[in-house]
Amino acid sequence: MTDTMTTLDPATTLRELPTDAGVLRYHEVGDGPPLLMLHGSGPGVTGWRNFAGNLPVFAPHFRCLVLELPGFGVSDPTDQPLLPASVAAASRLIEGLGLDQVDVVGNSMGGISGAILAMAQPERVRRLVTVGGLGRNLFSPAPGEGINLLMDFTDNPTRERLVAWLHSMVYDRSIVTEQMIEDRWVQATDPDTLASARGMYGREAFARTAAIMAGSDEPPYWAMLHKLRAKTLITWGRDDRVSPVDMAILPMRSIPDVELHVFPNCGHWAMIEQKEAWERVVLEFLTRPDTP
Repeated sequence: MTDTMTTLDPATTLRELPTDAGVLRYHEVGDGPPLLMLHGSGPGVTGWRNFAGNLPVFAPHFRCLVLELPGFGVSDPTDQPLLPASVAAASRLIEGLGLDQVDVVGNSMGGISGAILAMAQPERVRRLVTVGGLGRNLFSPAPGEGINLLMDFTDNPTRERLVAWLHSMVYDRSIVTEQMIEDRWVQATDPDTLASARGMYGREAFARTAAIMAGSDEPPYWAMLHKLRAKTLITWGRDDRVSPVDMAILPMRSIPDVELHVFPNCGHWAMIEQKEAWERVVLEFLTRPDTP
């Protein structure tokens, strides 16, 4: 198994969109209604690595737009922290391509970005699919094991720490190949990408963000999920050690029109580790006829 699990050529699908905040790069495959795909965070992550393996299933039904979010070494970086930068980038892509409405699939941070976008611009997001990460820890320790390993790597990047983090992402460690480790290592240790990651996932930055949130009068995004009007499908790996499945309880009860599907023997990357099952569930949800 490769990191992309596909025969698609990323060089032929890559597009560029100049914006007032730098060039956004994205992959475009397929025809039909637009489906915006937002990747998660972590060492060496890209939209292509998150979703390339799923494109052959979704491209016959949708115009798949796999956005490379700022701060991860593909699109131009911005001076915003990673999460608000990802929401702003998604909005800029939608506007720049002249799209009236999209469906959104987001993994982890990408799912949070999609939810924030859908709450801020409800007319723009028809349906939302999230893969882990949405909500907050209710019974499990916070931050979770995978986030702690991510902070360890970010503060002191070594191959051993990268492997430990990658293993925390999956139920089946055989998914973590030597090629995956090498690809992730090269991108994660790029100086600009590492600096961006330290701004969010270094322990000092993480503690600073937590202190700001604790003293802020602004409610966290998860406290506002009752305002989300898009039909929503939450997908999760039962064995997720990055964002444990108890995090799903709050959004499952808060979002007005929501479904939750939990996959067994599956970690944080449900779209990779339970690929066929995840694709069936998500495709059925996205192609289901609209009801009043």
